[in-house]
Amino acid sequence: MAKKLIAENKKAFFNYQILEKWQAGLKLDGFEVKSVKAGQIDLKGSYISLKPGKINSSPEAWLISAHIAKYKKAGYGAKDYDPLRPRKLLLNKRELNSLAGKIKQKGLTILPLNVYTSQGLVKLEIGLGQGKKKYDKREALKKKDFDLRKSRLVKK
Repeated sequence: MAKKLIAENKKAFFNYQILEKWQAGLKLDGFEVKSVKAGQIDLKGSYISLKPGKINSSPEAWLISAHIAKYKKAGYGAKDYDPLRPRKLLLNKRELNSLAGKIKQKGLTILPLNVYTSQGLVKLEIGLGQGKKKYDKREALKKKDFDLRKSRLVKK
């Protein structure tokens, strides 16, 4: 089965240079899964936080401040639903330890990039990003404008 893109964090690609990418599962409630599959998720302003695990010393990854709207047809279980609650990411121990070691470097952060479905499961693509400088962002805008003008000229 092919991947179906649900949401994309376009600001992450503009503000950060993505160095590495990983695929993670999301631990969601039933009605949240339906809401996400309906496209009711917003990654703007969200980030990934690593916190120490409860059972062992391995860290846990959490998706912070991603907005998942309440599913309209959800029953009584969703009365006191918080759309911005932290959601646990499902990664294996080796990936978590690798991420923990890499974000200790100055200027690196973990960002959610895309939400998609793969074989019926909701997946999150996360990336290790390094913040771009202002002049890098201007260069990206210039390149985008140039490509747009070039494509318009080719069409004519």
